Amino acid sequence: MNIASVIVDVPAMKIDRPFDYLIPEQWIGRIKPGMRVVVPFGPRKIQGFVVELKEEAEVSKLKAIHEPMDLIPVLNRELLELGHWMTDKTLCFKISAFQSMLPAAMKAKYEKIFVLRNDLTFLPLDLQPYFERNGRLYWKTAEAENLLTLLQKQVDNRNLEVVYNVKAKGKKKTVRKYYLAFDKAKIEEIKESLGNAVKQREVLEYFASLEAGARLASKDIVESIGVSSSTLKTLVEKGLIIEKQEEIYRDPYENRNFAQTKPFQLTSLQEQAIKPILHNVEENSFKTFLLYGVTGSGKTEIYLQSIQRVLEKGKEAIVLVPEISLTPQMVNRFKGRFGNEVAVMHSGLSIGEKYDEWRKIQRKEVKVVVGARSAIFAPFENIGIIIIDEEHETSYKQEENPRYHARDVAIYRGQYHQCPVILGSATPSLESFARSQKGVYQLLTINKRMNAGEMPPVTIVDMREELRKGNRSMFSVDLFEKIQDRMEKKEQTVLFLNRRGHSSFVMCRDCGFVLQCPHCDISLTYHRFSNGMKCHYCGYEDVVPKTCPECESEHIRYFGTGTQKVEEELTKLLPEARIIRMDVDTTSRKGSHEKLLKAFGDGKADILLGTQMIAKGLDFPNITLVGVLSADTMLHLPDFRAAEKTFQLLTQVSGRAGRHKLPGEVVIQTYTPEHYSVELAADQDYDRFYEREMMMRKMGSYPPFYYITLITVSHEDLLKLVNIAEKMTDFIKARLSPQTITLGPVASPIPRIKNRYRYQCLVKYKREPNLEATLKTLLEQYEKQYTSEGLSISIDVNPYMMM
Repeated sequence: MNIASVIVDVPAMKIDRPFDYLIPEQWIGRIKPGMRVVVPFGPRKIQGFVVELKEEAEVSKLKAIHEPMDLIPVLNRELLELGHWMTDKTLCFKISAFQSMLPAAMKAKYEKIFVLRNDLTFLPLDLQPYFERNGRLYWKTAEAENLLTLLQKQVDNRNLEVVYNVKAKGKKKTVRKYYLAFDKAKIEEIKESLGNAVKQREVLEYFASLEAGARLASKDIVESIGVSSSTLKTLVEKGLIIEKQEEIYRDPYENRNFAQTKPFQLTSLQEQAIKPILHNVEENSFKTFLLYGVTGSGKTEIYLQSIQRVLEKGKEAIVLVPEISLTPQMVNRFKGRFGNEVAVMHSGLSIGEKYDEWRKIQRKEVKVVVGARSAIFAPFENIGIIIIDEEHETSYKQEENPRYHARDVAIYRGQYHQCPVILGSATPSLESFARSQKGVYQLLTINKRMNAGEMPPVTIVDMREELRKGNRSMFSVDLFEKIQDRMEKKEQTVLFLNRRGHSSFVMCRDCGFVLQCPHCDISLTYHRFSNGMKCHYCGYEDVVPKTCPECESEHIRYFGTGTQKVEEELTKLLPEARIIRMDVDTTSRKGSHEKLLKAFGDGKADILLGTQMIAKGLDFPNITLVGVLSADTMLHLPDFRAAEKTFQLLTQVSGRAGRHKLPGEVVIQTYTPEHYSVELAADQDYDRFYEREMMMRKMGSYPPFYYITLITVSHEDLLKLVNIAEKMTDFIKARLSPQTITLGPVASPIPRIKNRYRYQCLVKYKREPNLEATLKTLLEQYEKQYTSEGLSISIDVNPYMMM
C-alpha cells in the first residue's frame, strides 16, 4: 500500500477531511495509521495524522509525504475511531479530536523561515546582508528587525518564499552513563599501567567494587569518590571507560517512597457493591455502574480491589479523578497499592513529566493510569476497567474544542473493550442518577461510612439574623466560638469559601458605581497581594482608584469577601492561629499544593482556609470542624444547575469532618437558609434533593428530561451580531421539528468578553434527528459567509457552562 490518507493540521470546515499522499519508496511498509507525518500543503509543510493506507487514490497526481514524525503510531486503531466518533458527537474538527489525545509536548510547533528563491542580486541592497550566509532568514529575526513589510513585497515578487518548518516538541531527557570498556578481571593490570594517576585508579577501583556490567551516571561517580568530571573524560579518551547518553524518565515522584498497602477487609455494604463489578470483570462484559456512596464510605477501596482483579487478568485500568482532588493523598493510595505499575497525569506536572508518563503508558511499562480529564485517552490496548471518581464534577467536561465529556468517552471505550465502567459519587449528577433509576446504569449504593461513624451534625446559620444583631463580621458568633474551641482542644478546622482574591468588587457607596473591566462586561476583582484590580476573564489589570471615577466621592469601598480578606480578618481576631490558605494564588507554583497539604496533615496549622480545591479528597483524622463561610456564592448564578452544584459542594465539604475517631461538626453560613439545596445538604439527604430538583427541571424542560445544545456567536460590532444571531436562530427553527424548543437569540449572561459582544441561542430537544445535520450546515454556511468578517461561532452539545 503506497498511498496514505492524512488529516492535516488546518482546523477549517473545508479541509476537515482526509487528503491522499504518496508514500516515498524508502518508507513503504513503515508508515502506519496513527502516525504523524509532515506533508506539503499548499506552499507550506505541516503536520498531519495518517488515518488509513490504500492502493488507489481518487486523484492521479499526488504529492509525496515529506517525512514521518514518529517511528511507531502515536494513536492506535481504537483512538483513531474514537477521534471520528468525537468529531460527530461534539461537532469539532478531526484534527482537534486527534490532538486532544496527545500530551502537550507532542503538539507540533511551526517555525517560519524566509527562503531565497532567486539570485541574491534580485533583492534590495538593505535586505541582501540578511541572506548572504545561507539564503535563509528566521521570521522571529525579521520581526525583531522590523523587516516584515519589506519582505512581504519580495514574497509577492516571488524572490522569497515563506517555509514552515514543523518542530516536534517532545524532547526526551538523557543522562551521561559510564561503564568499563574491558573485562572486570583485568582491572589490576590496567591500574598498574596508570602509574601515579591516583584519581583515575580510584575510579577503576570503584568499578571493581560493583557487579560486572554496572552503568553509572557521572553524578553518582563524582559524589561517591569525589573525583572531577575531567578525570572521567581522560579515562574515556584512553579508551578505558565508555561514555554513553541514556534516556531516562522525568519522575515527579522520584524522591518519594510510597509505603506498600494491603487490601482492607471490606464491610458487608462494600462487599455487596463490589460483587457485580467483579462479575463483569470476570465475564469481560460491558456495563456502566453508578456507585452512590456517602462521603467516607470507602469507595476508593472498592476501586483498588476491582483494579487488583483486572491486573491479575493481565489487563489495564484507567482511573479519572477531578483535577482538584488529585491530591498527594490520592496518588499515595494508588502508588501504595500498585507501586510502579501506576502512571499519574495531572496539570501540576511539567510538560516533560507529562510526556514521560504518556510514553510509559504507550510502551506498556505501566498498567494503571490515574489522572484528570485527558487521561481518558491513555493509549492502552487491553482495558479491563474504567473508573470515574466524583463523576458529578463539571471539570470532566472540556470547555473548548473538542467539547467532550470524559464520561461519554469512558462509556465509548468501555463498550469497545467490553469492560465495566464505574461512575462513583456521594452526590451523583442528576443525569446519571436518572439513568440509574431507568436501568440504563446499574445502581450500587453504600449509605454508611466505613467505620460505621455517624455523619457530622450540620448547623445552618442565617447571616441575616447576625446582621440584625449587629454582627458585621464574616464569622457568625456560633462559628467563631467553635473555631476557638477547636484551637483550645488542638483540633483542626477547615474553612471554605468559593472565591479567591480579597473582595469580589469595588463599589462607590455614594453613587453605586462598580469598577468594570473595559474589555468585558464583568466587575474587576480586587487582589490585596498585588494591590490591584484584575479581570478573571481577559487578565486586564488596573490600580485601585482613591476616588470614584464617576462622582469623585472618596467613599469607594471593597464589597464581597475573598480568601485573602478572610485570612486577614482571622489573623486580627485570632492572632495566635496558624493559618494555611489554599487558592489559585497560593498554589500556582509547582509542588506548592502538596507542600501546603503536607504541612496541614503534619499539624503545622490550626486552620485550612481555601476555595473549591479543598472540598474534595481531603482525609485528615484531626479535622473536627468544617465551616462554609457563604453557601450562596453559586446559588444565584444564571445556570439551571446552580442548586445542584450548591448541594454537591456543601455535601462534599461537610464530608471532610469527622472521618476518623474524633466526632466532626459542620457550620454552614448563608443568606438563603430556606433554599432546599442548603437545607437538604445539611441533612445529607440526596434522595429528597433529587426529587425536588427533578420537579424544577421538569417544569423548565431541562436535562435530564431534555437534551440541550448552546450556540454562542461573538463579534466586535453589536448591531451586526444581533442581525446574524437572529438569522441563525430562524435558520435553526425552520429545520427542526415542532417538539424541539429553540430559545433566543439573547445576550449571553456575560454579554462582552475581550471587546467581543456575545449572543446565544439554546436548543432543547428529546429526540431530534435533524439536529446534527442542521448544526453542521450552520457551521459551513457561517464559515463561508462571515469568518473573514471576524464572526466566531461555537456550538456546545450538552453544555455545563451556561455563561
